[in-house]
Amino acid sequence: MQDHLRRFKAGIFQALAHPTRIAMIELLRDEGEVPVSRIYEQLGLEQANASQHLAILRAKQIVVGRKEGNQVFYSLRDSIIGKVLNLMRQYFQAHLNEALELLKDFNLEEGGQK
Repeated sequence: MQDHLRRFKAGIFQALAHPTRIAMIELLRDEGEVPVSRIYEQLGLEQANASQHLAILRAKQIVVGRKEGNQVFYSLRDSIIGKVLNLMRQYFQAHLNEALELLKDFNLEEGGQK
């Protein structure tokens, strides 16, 4: 069972392993259901490129599409994935702050040795 769960997690992280797909998830997290045209326009993507990324997110069941007339609307399957990205931002900020503190300490030490 643990192996299946680890494979599932790895698959999700593989789907998240591209900045464009993360940007898509953040857009859907922030705006809810949006037409596919807004996704590629807002992110500055070619339609074909956006479709390829959305296919990967759909395959991992991260996003869902709903067709209405000739438009397709996308949304997150579950808002938890948006929370995961929020946690990753917090993780980045925490470690960025640590690195900045180390740099500040290093600069103070270097300044004192001159």
